Amino acid sequence: MNKAILIIQCPDQKGIVAAVSQFLYSYNGNILEVDQHVDGEMGMFFMRASWELDSFGLKKEDIKTQFQTEVGEKFSMQFNLHFNFPKPRMAIFVSKLSHCLFDILGRHHSGQLAVDIPLVISNHEDLKPIVAAFGIPFYTIPVTAATKASAEGQQMELMKSHAIDFVVLARYMQIISPEFIRFFPNRIINIHHSFLPAFVGAKPYHAAYERGVKIIGATAHYVTEELDAGPIIEQEVARVRHHNTVPELVQIGQDVEKMVLSKAIKFHIERKVLAFKNKTVIFY
Repeated sequence: MNKAILIIQCPDQKGIVAAVSQFLYSYNGNILEVDQHVDGEMGMFFMRASWELDSFGLKKEDIKTQFQTEVGEKFSMQFNLHFNFPKPRMAIFVSKLSHCLFDILGRHHSGQLAVDIPLVISNHEDLKPIVAAFGIPFYTIPVTAATKASAEGQQMELMKSHAIDFVVLARYMQIISPEFIRFFPNRIINIHHSFLPAFVGAKPYHAAYERGVKIIGATAHYVTEELDAGPIIEQEVARVRHHNTVPELVQIGQDVEKMVLSKAIKFHIERKVLAFKNKTVIFY
């Protein structure tokens, strides 16, 4: 089914839902989903509406202008109009850890993620055979302190040449530059374990084990210039017990990470995430 998706934010006021519904009704729109949220503290209204496009009375290219004229201007709306076709194009960045990459590629292969993956980029060769097995181009771009700027320039050229819409850092162990982040605002998704900032360094699971932690979690978020502090998309935790070994903690943590990251990707490609300031509204 071809459908359109409208994501709205504006100051909260009476009549918004009625106006949007009437607009869609007036052009024979068959509404498929509607979700809304009011943030009382900020006085803001957020809404996601999707409808069937084939029977709609406006051409695809005319919807945005017509909606702005009839509804958007009246309510001082900021909005984005999306369509579920063509599929968004996602680039995956990885280093050496394979659990998130395997999960994403498996879900994509089985049809769970409605997205195209034109390429995978890594700063190491280790995961090339995995990606090759799925028939996806793999690019190795080594990164050192001396070559970081030029390496990122190569990455950016690949993003442009493959018309990439958003990027997923599937345990890519490099810091992304502010210039790269500004090119993909709220379109770079990262995953990290919940031990940050308490247990930093190369062996956080060992440190957590020594401390006797009782939960392990993961956070998927959009990347901003402030490290690991962007708008949160999804989080989850799993309980651990005193008899769990360090390898078991690692396995539990990786299971949570790949689940959380895949959920975040799915929310993003289905246009169910609205980032506002440093928070997100997730339309389930």
